[in-house]
Amino acid sequence: MQTYKPQRFSAEQYAEAILKEDRIMLARAITLIESSLEKDQLIAEKLIEYLLPHTGNSLRIGITGVPGVGKSSFIESFGEYIIEQTQSKLAVLAIDPTSQKSRGSILGDKTRMEKLSQNPQCFIRPSPAGNSLGGIAKKTRESLLLCEAAGFNLIFIETVGVGQSEVLVSEMTDFFLLLMLAGAGDELQGIKKGIMEMADLLVITKADGENKLKSLEAKQNYQNALHLFRANEMDWHPPVTTCSALYKEGLENILFLIKQYIKSSKEKGFFEKKRQKQQIDWFRQTLKESLVDYFFRNEGFQKTIIEAEQSILEQKKDAFGAVREILGKYLQTKD
Repeated sequence: MQTYKPQRFSAEQYAEAILKEDRIMLARAITLIESSLEKDQLIAEKLIEYLLPHTGNSLRIGITGVPGVGKSSFIESFGEYIIEQTQSKLAVLAIDPTSQKSRGSILGDKTRMEKLSQNPQCFIRPSPAGNSLGGIAKKTRESLLLCEAAGFNLIFIETVGVGQSEVLVSEMTDFFLLLMLAGAGDELQGIKKGIMEMADLLVITKADGENKLKSLEAKQNYQNALHLFRANEMDWHPPVTTCSALYKEGLENILFLIKQYIKSSKEKGFFEKKRQKQQIDWFRQTLKESLVDYFFRNEGFQKTIIEAEQSILEQKKDAFGAVREILGKYLQTKD
């Protein structure tokens, strides 16, 4: 009986297909860069190098919010609207939570965005968050670049909405959209001040039916709270608006505010400055990950870790002392 072996491609083959907007190869390439296998990582690195000159021409929008706020419903309605209004090609990178027990993810975004997933102008890619800090998939930045090279000029990055992920997604996008839910009784306590300060726009979702009045009240509360915050360095005060994904209300105003922000950002030089910062953030994050991988793949280092852990369990060392000793051993310099 013949054993099935998955077909492997070279970095050049992946790149050529992606530049021809081959979505099947794009999906395979994203799977490749998410792989932890060393041989896959070597191909992925070459692929990114080939495609880098063809990236950077999209608008990158981060979308987050508390659980139950209706991120998927909003993305589907707003995605369909923005495609219709601007003729954009939209890629949605949706990060799914990974179970820390089973290591599995639901990856059900295409099910939750059924209409949008069938739109020929849209590509939806769910990715498992894995062990990445804050729920952001380890290779989200690289996936974003692949989508840009494949001709997508609008990228949505949907985060899990667990706190630290908002910081990370704001470091890789041009516009940060925070979705909020009215009527939960904790409008001003349910979200951290730091996350609100990072937002470029706050949207109160599900503003329809009996919830419409509560949404308007929540909008006023957030507007009052945001007046206490400083404007960002481009002097932008985050607006607050409402929308109903169900009835597709308020989407026009959201698109208008995004366009207004991007126009002002480019005129003041902030857009390019932020893109440059994204490059440095990407470099530093990649460096950290590479250093960690390098050390933990080293047999000698693994042995040192085990010995240090045993010393801690036997109460011969504390955590700080053990770390200092390891750093002194592996980071010592010679004159």
